[in-house]
Amino acid sequence: MPNRTVILEFILLGIPHTEGLHNILFVVFLSFYLLTLTGNLLILTAVISDARLHTPMYWFLCNLSVVDLGFSSISTPKFLANLWAGSRTISLGGCMCQVFFYHFLGSTECLLYTVMAYDRYAAICHPLRYSIIMNRKVCALLAAGTWFTSSFHATILTSLTFTLPYCQSNEVDYFLCDIFPVVKLACADTYIIETVSFTNIGVVPMACFFLILTSYVRISISILKMQSAESRRKAASTCVSHLTVVCFFFGPCALLYTQPSLSDILATPIQIFCNVVTPMLNPLIYTLRNKEVQSAFRRLKGGPSVFF
Repeated sequence: MPNRTVILEFILLGIPHTEGLHNILFVVFLSFYLLTLTGNLLILTAVISDARLHTPMYWFLCNLSVVDLGFSSISTPKFLANLWAGSRTISLGGCMCQVFFYHFLGSTECLLYTVMAYDRYAAICHPLRYSIIMNRKVCALLAAGTWFTSSFHATILTSLTFTLPYCQSNEVDYFLCDIFPVVKLACADTYIIETVSFTNIGVVPMACFFLILTSYVRISISILKMQSAESRRKAASTCVSHLTVVCFFFGPCALLYTQPSLSDILATPIQIFCNVVTPMLNPLIYTLRNKEVQSAFRRLKGGPSVFF
């Protein structure tokens, strides 16, 4: 067999067609990242410090904020460092970490949206039994289940990706390490990882989306049966924020992973939206229309707090 050089580091080529825009990109990405950190930390602080928000819905919202904090930190700090210092290299271990945490946190977010839809279904369709259905033990098990299942999912994908031999080019045509850009560089048959990736990244989110859709069909039927217009308005308002973030999450992901051969002109903006913009938008979406969170922010700013 011919001698082969084993790749120990990769080069992230960054965002294509952005030559000469590094300073602008640095300011934009840094601004988004700081807003993401601030927004999600504020939601965590508000929920933890206000006993009125110690409910299942806000428990899952806290989990979502933790996911968004981690998700935005997977690639943005490295990309900012690359823009600032001009070095685009990432070690093999760093690349593995990006792939693992990207799919670990992405899967957790997907499952959390499904659990949150079930929580809204239980609250609106079975209000009298809601406290029994979504008791503390059930909420803890559902949250732990999403994190454990996602870690198993990410471990499989990462293991299959990096057991492939990489001995040719080490230039990743992206601003972060993800399965499809990295697998392109493998010097072996990639049929297994491509098949498993399609199953895990395609079928599982579609199943979650179907469950969310089913929950909201049942919720819509229950809302329409309500006699009071005020009750219908309140029930619908609690679902609007969740439906909005679900659309922001599943829409771009469906385009990105069902079309792996998507051109860079389309794939890169979608990836940036998923990685950078969505984690920043989630806190805004949940606070703009949520009077309870807004009240918690006001109490946090001007009044005493009640901690756990």
